[in-house]
Parts: sequence; C-alpha cells; structure tokens
Amino acid sequence: MKDQVDALSGVGLRATYLNSSLSQEERRKRIERAAAGEFELVYAAPEGLEASVGQVLGRVNLSLIAVDEAHCISHWGHDFRPAYRNLAGLKQRFGNIPVLALTATATDEVTQDIIEQLGIKAPTLYRGSFFRSNLQLYSYAKGSRQPGSIKVPPVKEAIARLIADRPGESGIVYCLSRKSTEGLAQHLQNRGIKASAYHAGMEADERSRVQEAFSRDDIDVVVATIAFGMGIDKSNVRYVIHRDMPRSVEGYYQEIGRAGRDGVASDCILFYSWAEVIAYDRFAADAPSAVGERIRSQAREMFRFACEPGCRHQRLVGYFGDLLAACESSCDQCQPKNLFAVVAKSRGVPASRGAKGTRLVANVEHVELFGQLKALRRTIADEQGVPAFVVFSDATLLEMVTRHPTSESGLLDVPGIGPVKLERYGQAFLELLRRH
Repeated sequence: MKDQVDALSGVGLRATYLNSSLSQEERRKRIERAAAGEFELVYAAPEGLEASVGQVLGRVNLSLIAVDEAHCISHWGHDFRPAYRNLAGLKQRFGNIPVLALTATATDEVTQDIIEQLGIKAPTLYRGSFFRSNLQLYSYAKGSRQPGSIKVPPVKEAIARLIADRPGESGIVYCLSRKSTEGLAQHLQNRGIKASAYHAGMEADERSRVQEAFSRDDIDVVVATIAFGMGIDKSNVRYVIHRDMPRSVEGYYQEIGRAGRDGVASDCILFYSWAEVIAYDRFAADAPSAVGERIRSQAREMFRFACEPGCRHQRLVGYFGDLLAACESSCDQCQPKNLFAVVAKSRGVPASRGAKGTRLVANVEHVELFGQLKALRRTIADEQGVPAFVVFSDATLLEMVTRHPTSESGLLDVPGIGPVKLERYGQAFLELLRRH
C-alpha cells in the first residue's frame, strides 16, 4: 500500500492508506481527513472494512470501490483469503456504487466466482492478454543435463551463479520452505551478495525491514516463501527465480509477474523436480478432500508445464484461455539458451523489449550514462524517503539514455515523465544529461 501511495503522490494524486502498520494517532488523523474528503484514493485491507475503516467510508461520498487481487475471494483461486469472502455485499453496503474487480490470474472458473461473490449484475468484462513478451522464461529440472551436455549445477550453486552474473540488479528467489529461504540467503551472503530471507515465521518488524530495504535497493535479493507476495509494486525487479516448483500455474504466473513491471526484459528461471509434487501431496493429505484433490491436481499441472516441450508462453497463456502463436524469442523452447553457458560474461545494461524485438543499451558511453542516471535517481529517492523506482523507472532511464534530451520539452517526450515529475525532478536530470 505504501509503495503505491508513494507512486501516486509522485504524480500529484491525493492518496493514503489505512492499515495496521500505522500508529493509533496517525490512523486517527488519516481517518478524519478521509471523512473530510481530502483524499482522492484510499487503500485499505479487506479486514479493515469490517472495522473502523468501513465505518468511516460509510460517511464518505464514494464513487467507486476497486477490489485488487480479486481472485482471493474465490475458493477456486490459488490464494483464497477468508477476509476477501466477507467483501460479498459491498455494492449494497455502499449504496450500489460501481465495483471494479482486478486480478492478473483468474481462470474462467475463478472469474465467474468473483462475479457471484461480489454480487455484480450484468458485469462488463475487460480482459487483456496474459502474454508479457519482456519476460524470458527458462525451466530446468534439478540435476539435469541440458542440450550441449552442460550439466546444471546443484540448485543452490546454480542460483548463486545466476545472481552473481547480475550484479546490482534486483531479484526475488522463491523457496518452498522457511528453512530453505534462510539457508539460501546465508549462502548468497557468504558469496558477497546483498540478500535477505523473508517468511511468515519472522517478526513483523523484521519482515517490514527486509521489504523496505529491497524497495529502496539497499539489498539486491529477497529469498522468500510466497509470504513475500501481494503488493510488491517494485517496477525494476530484473529476475524471479523459483528454487522449488510453485504449487500451481496460477501461483507461478502471479510470482513471475513481479518481474519486469517497467517493461524492461527480465528473466524468470524455474527449477523443478518430482519431489516437489510429492511435497504438495503431503500438504493435500491434511486438507479437506475437495481442497486436497485440487492441490494434487494443480501440482501435476504445474509439473507438466515445467517439463513438457513447446513454447512456454503459448502454454502459459493457454492455461488462462488465451490463444497465442509461439513467442519465437522469449522462452528457452523457442530460443534455446543455457544460462549456465553464458554466466560470467559482462551483461551490460538491461534490455528494453519493443514490438520488433530486444534493444540493448550496450556501448560503453551508454552504460556510463545509465549508471550516472541511476545514482542521481537514488540520491533524490533517499532525500525524499521513497523507493528509487517511484522517481523514475528503469525503462524511463533507458529512454533518457537513448534519446538524450537536453531541453524540458525533450524530457517531457520521454515515456514516464509528465508535468508533475518534470517540475520535481526535471532540472536535476537535465543538468546531468547536458554535462554528459
């Protein structure tokens, strides 16, 4: 919530959030301001609508309720949360106002359940493509031998090599168990990598510290269970690695979706084995029969996705009902590449993917300018107490590198820069661009 409010404030919108992280006094002040109509947008957790937040919103002239991560309301969704189930009846409670339900991972079955649970009559359905061409998908069986007789290293060492080959880039590594997150994070730290573990067994203050450090680029890697999930709005995550196979295709899609939100090319690397299917079967044994059967079925669907041939993007979006021709260049099936054969080369600057393919900013002068722009962005972000990507995304900095504007009008033509950001940050960036 805080990241999204910071980003909205950065473009001139009056937004706030109400949740349990606030002190009682700060929460009271924000509720009073919300009741007075001072905000255009208020973020709240579903649990909050059952208490004081719901009471204050009843006194405000609401024009819309947006339910983010709406798949959580469905028993069929991969991340069901009971508090979301209590959102049923929102329309009636707040005067039959419009309700907007948003999700990136709804199958047709889940979509219908969302509509029914929220009491939406004759809904208008907007469905974008599930295909994200800037995500490069790779899948490796643990301990397998890949084309060219190159053996994949043991998973812990493989992940360490992949991350070492991406110095200074932000990434997330997902693990199945809390113990694995701590062990792998320690292994990475021993290799000189700025990494921290994150799981639900940690104290709330420590989890907040890790998330804040990652958001501000103080650490490069978070090694986490799926507890590190919703609300991660960091736009410059350059890679997501799964140490273990996710529990479902929906979960996999949700987790890789945290990479490359700025449109810059990013890697999604999956390690898997049949042992993880067996582990999910053990989870299923403790669940009610219908839920357990669903867990077993989802794990096997995910295993088939990981190991079967054919364009990965085509099969991934097909799971959600989309039709797609082979991606041709965004997965290891269409454009085979063993990442371990290219580890240790200089990677240069991240790639930005356009309609015609990948554009690399690779010459020495551009690499130098990109580094200077990132340093300036970091300085400004630290001064303002916000994550670096709130100032400008990596994609915007890459456009500055290639366009090299030296006037306000030229800077305003760069995607991601509007009048508010031009006024706040334009002069500092123009001075750097002119010097370079």
